Amino acid sequence: MKISSIAGLVYAANDLDATAKFYETLGFRPGKRDDRQLTCYVNWFWLTFTLDAATGQEPGTGPGLYLKVDDIDDFYGAVLANGFAPVDEPRKDRSGRREFTLLDPDGHKLVFFTK
Repeated sequence: MKISSIAGLVYAANDLDATAKFYETLGFRPGKRDDRQLTCYVNWFWLTFTLDAATGQEPGTGPGLYLKVDDIDDFYGAVLANGFAPVDEPRKDRSGRREFTLLDPDGHKLVFFTK
């Protein structure tokens, strides 16, 4: 038995329009959308946001999503310039990575990092 890759995650959402705008502003590529869910991509990795309770999770719960960026300070500046309010400023974690946290419209945790 062998797993070849992780393809995507499914998150509960309350407002697909707000979620789409948030993720597209961050640079995610929009994908399929209907009245109950939307999918967006970074390269081949996908995130699907659904209004259906079948995910078994409440909006704002679930795993944190770690996203690697080329320049943490530039990305942090762009996040601020787009009117978002990160939880914290770029800082070193225990492993030596620099990272900061941003919550999406439903409170899902995004951690942007650079090595």
